[in-house]
Amino acid sequence: MRRREFITLLGGAVVAWPLAARAQQPAKVPRIGIIDDAPIWDHFRQGLRDLGYIEGQNIAFEYRYAEGKPDRLAAVATELARLPVDVILTFGTPPTAAAKQATTAIPIVMIAIGDPVRAGFVASLARPGGNITGNVVLGPDTGTKRLQLLKEAISTISRVAFLWNPDNASNTAYYEELQRAAPALGVKLLSVEVRSFNVDSVFTGIMMKERPDAFVTTSDPLHQLHVGRIIDFELKNRLPGMYQVRENVVAGGLMSYGASLPDLFRRGATYVHKILQGAKPADLPVELPTKFELVINNKTAKTLGVTIPESFLLRADQVIE
Repeated sequence: MRRREFITLLGGAVVAWPLAARAQQPAKVPRIGIIDDAPIWDHFRQGLRDLGYIEGQNIAFEYRYAEGKPDRLAAVATELARLPVDVILTFGTPPTAAAKQATTAIPIVMIAIGDPVRAGFVASLARPGGNITGNVVLGPDTGTKRLQLLKEAISTISRVAFLWNPDNASNTAYYEELQRAAPALGVKLLSVEVRSFNVDSVFTGIMMKERPDAFVTTSDPLHQLHVGRIIDFELKNRLPGMYQVRENVVAGGLMSYGASLPDLFRRGATYVHKILQGAKPADLPVELPTKFELVINNKTAKTLGVTIPESFLLRADQVIE
C-alpha cells in the first residue's frame, strides 16, 4: 500500500471512530419528578407503561416528599427543578403552586386540579400558555351536585360541615359554590378549615362544637393523606360524609360523587409522553373530566344507622354491600 493511501485510510478511521463511539452511547433517559408519591400514582406509572415506557430502561423517576406541608412543598419543588428533571408531576393545587414558583422552564403536568385558571396556573383551559398543563377534577357545578345528592340520600340533614383547606385556591372556589347552593337546598353550611391535621382541634373541637348532621370534604392532597382519620371520625361519631373520590368510599366513607382519580392519573401519562416527544405545555389544552361516578357504601350506611332510599341506590354507579 502506498504511503499516501495508508495515511488517508488511517485519517478516515480516526474520524470514524469517535462517530461510532458516539453512536454506541446510550440515549439520555428522561427523568420525571413526582411530589408526594402515593399508591394513586401507580395508575400514572401504568399509563406510562402502556405507552412503552419502562422504568430503568427509557424512563426514570425522582421522588420528593412534602406530605402536603406548605413549607416543605416549596423546598421539594425547588430541589426537583435544580436537579433538573425533564417534567414535574403534581397532584392537586398546593404542589402545583409550589412547582410553578420553582420553575418557569421545566414542563409541569398537574393532575386533578380544581380550578387551574383561578389558581393562576394557566391562562385558559384551551390555551394554557406558560409551562403548565394537565387535567382537572371538578366539572361545572360538581360541588352543588354533591351537596344535592347528599340531601337526597338523607333528607333530614339541615347542617352540613365543609372540610376545606383555605391554602388551596381550588378549595376556595368549591366553598364559594357550596355557599351559593346551600340556601336553595335548605341547608346551613358550616365552614371547617383544615390546614393541618390536629385531630383534637379539628374534629373533637370544631366539628363537635358545630354539631353538623353530615359533612362534605375535598380531594385536597393534605386531606387525602389523612383520609383514614376522617373516615374513622365519621364511623365513630355516626356522621355521614360525602367524599369527592370513589377510593374514599371503598375505604369506608359513606358516599362519593366525582371524577375517577385513576383515570385522571392515567391520562396524565399521555401529557408526559407528548411533552417528551417535543410538545409544549402551552399548546396542550387542559382536560376536563368526562365521567362522573356516584358510589355508595351501604355497609357504612347501616353502621351509621342511615337508610338510603332504594330509588337512590338504583341510581348509583356502584353500591358496596
